[in-house]
Amino acid sequence: MNKVILCGHTGQDPRIRYVDSRPVAEFSLATREPARTLPNGSKVPELTEWHNIVMWDAHAEFAEKYIRKGSRLLLEGKLRTRTWEDRNAIKRTITEIYVTAFELLPR
Repeated sequence: MNKVILCGHTGQDPRIRYVDSRPVAEFSLATREPARTLPNGSKVPELTEWHNIVMWDAHAEFAEKYIRKGSRLLLEGKLRTRTWEDRNAIKRTITEIYVTAFELLPR
C-alpha cells in the first residue's frame, strides 16, 4: 500500500503549469513535530519536514484559486520518486506526494 497523510502549512503559492492541456499545481508543504523530552531526560528539538506536493486536474484548479502561502492543508496521496538529468548532465532525484484527496483547513 502506498498512502501518505499529511497535515501542514504551504510554503508558497502553488505554481501552475499545463501538461497536454491538463493543469498541474506544485508547491511545498511543511509538517512539524514538536520538541519533546525523552524518558531518559534528553531533549529532542522541534523538527520541520518539507514535502513536495503535486495536484492534477480539478485539484490543481482548486489550488490555483484558493491555496496560498501559509494555507493549512490536510491531504492524502501517494509517494512518487522520479529521476532526471539536469542541463549539466547531473542525475537528480525528487520524491513527491501526488494528492488524491485534500481538505483546506481553517487557520
